Amino acid sequence: MFKNQVTFRRVAAGILLIVAPLLQAVAVVVDPGTWGDDREAVSFGDNPALAQTESALYHWSWLLMAVAAFGLVHLTRRRATVLGHLAGTATVVGYISTSALLMSDPVEWWLGRHYPPEQAQKILDEMLNLPGVVIGFQMPWIFFALLGLPLLTVAVWRTGFVGWWVPLLVVIGYLVSFPVPYGPVMVVFWALPAIALGYTGVKVLRMGDAAWAAYYPAPVPAPTVEGAPA
Repeated sequence: MFKNQVTFRRVAAGILLIVAPLLQAVAVVVDPGTWGDDREAVSFGDNPALAQTESALYHWSWLLMAVAAFGLVHLTRRRATVLGHLAGTATVVGYISTSALLMSDPVEWWLGRHYPPEQAQKILDEMLNLPGVVIGFQMPWIFFALLGLPLLTVAVWRTGFVGWWVPLLVVIGYLVSFPVPYGPVMVVFWALPAIALGYTGVKVLRMGDAAWAAYYPAPVPAPTVEGAPA
């Protein structure tokens, strides 16, 4: 498989489309902040092991989603190409940037263990509101992920590869849930994209190498010189 570019890229794309959103769905289940105090400085301190597990799951989910986006972009080679390129670029940049924010989780946990919750939150806010942190890691990059992936699934739907319900579930899970307070309801919201993207990943795995390779552009024949032997 590693020597065959078609097989490797197809299988890698299919697996990552299943695994990346699934890791996020699992992360929200094990996150102490989902079920406990909405102040993470408190809930993380209640169960440091699960807090660290949750951060690692989110980290790898978002990094792998950035890679999985290349597989979705591949499906837009023949139709919705411009939308696929723009949304795919935003998705990659957005998810990589969002993953960087997870380094604040152990800081918040440490502050919660050494300071009262209100003071811990104040210190963390002062750190995260530094211009270099806001511009370099937060704004507007994290919104690229929230908007990019739903638009990318819309592009894939326009190609005819998946049904309309796939981008709909992704939009509900990632966009509609954005203003909703983080809590148990987020388990339902983030299960929806895991279903939609997981379905897409399974379909990629089952499509076969020939169907995947058909998305590559046809090779342009080399020009012939008049009078030269064929």
